[in-house]
Amino acid sequence: MRIAIFSETFLPGTDGVVTRLCNTLDHLAEENHDILLFAPSGAPPTYGPAKVVGVPSFTFSLYPEKKFARPWPRVGRILRRFQPDLIHSVNPGFLGPAAIYYARRLRVPLIASYHTHIPSYARYYKLDWLEPFLWWLFRTMHNQAQINLCTSEATLETLRAHGFRNLALWDRGVDLRLFSPSKRSDAMRERLLGGADPNRRVLLYVGRLASEKGLERLRPCLDRLPDVHLALVGDGPHRAELERVFAGSRTTFTGYLFGEELAQAYASADAFVFPSTTETLGLVLYEAMASGLPVLAADSPATREVLQHGEAGWLFNPLDSASILAAIEDWLGDAEKRDRIARRGLEVAAELDWSGPTKQLVRHYYRLFEAEQRELTADVSG
Repeated sequence: MRIAIFSETFLPGTDGVVTRLCNTLDHLAEENHDILLFAPSGAPPTYGPAKVVGVPSFTFSLYPEKKFARPWPRVGRILRRFQPDLIHSVNPGFLGPAAIYYARRLRVPLIASYHTHIPSYARYYKLDWLEPFLWWLFRTMHNQAQINLCTSEATLETLRAHGFRNLALWDRGVDLRLFSPSKRSDAMRERLLGGADPNRRVLLYVGRLASEKGLERLRPCLDRLPDVHLALVGDGPHRAELERVFAGSRTTFTGYLFGEELAQAYASADAFVFPSTTETLGLVLYEAMASGLPVLAADSPATREVLQHGEAGWLFNPLDSASILAAIEDWLGDAEKRDRIARRGLEVAAELDWSGPTKQLVRHYYRLFEAEQRELTADVSG
């Protein structure tokens, strides 16, 4: 099959979308597909089985570390030469309209996947009035696709409530070759602690440092827990403000870590904390679980699904500092529960190799392609 993928973000950037796409391409390399990937400029020329076409890009004030693709006339010429069997728009935004347009022009099926609750971000940037418009915009784009893939059941239900159609599931996954308790490193643990007392417990966060992640809510808890050190792995537009908020506390900012260093950071901490409620899935939760960490996360439909309603982690009310503190204190004080949750997390993650979600995606591709072929045959015979 000849598959054209339009992705709003790709390497050298990093987020859950890039993680999913890279792991998917790694597993698609085992199958006989021709893949053309359109992504913002700066990406490598190839990745796995995909030839990557860099599209001229720009930066956006709320995501200054990311590049976003501009409309580009050459896309059509390149696509016509490639002659795709279908087009997949990953997290359609700035590139999404091009995927929709060329799917129509070339008369090939369109599949889209939804990864980020961008409309809900508006309220964190004091743009509440914009949220209804953003839901309308993304619903309009996604409803042009014959299949809209969701990365969790919780997201599927949210999109259904907002009028999105043709919904289907694209399951979760985690790189079990990379993330493992065996990656624990004394040197990395010292780095996470910033040279502080090695006997302190390390609470780890991995992800963008952005307003919608709610990381400020952890500061009052740190002030009450002298034996806990917070390590924030990542970067983003909110870093300077977070450095001000956490000044004088037991907190280390490492910046982004990748590959083996990231795996070591997970395995060298004592627990993973995640105060965000805006996730569609939260792949970092699975990476933490695969690394043997007990997880403490804000209660939301997506995290509730990941943590099996509290069986595989602690859930807290992110708007109540007492609830966050109680979850951390329970983690610190109940060794039996801590070990039970860590074991359950490992069991959950052990079943989530990326090969399964990739096979599921390919089944969606073939279902859409075969339906298109049947329609074309019917048109010809009619």
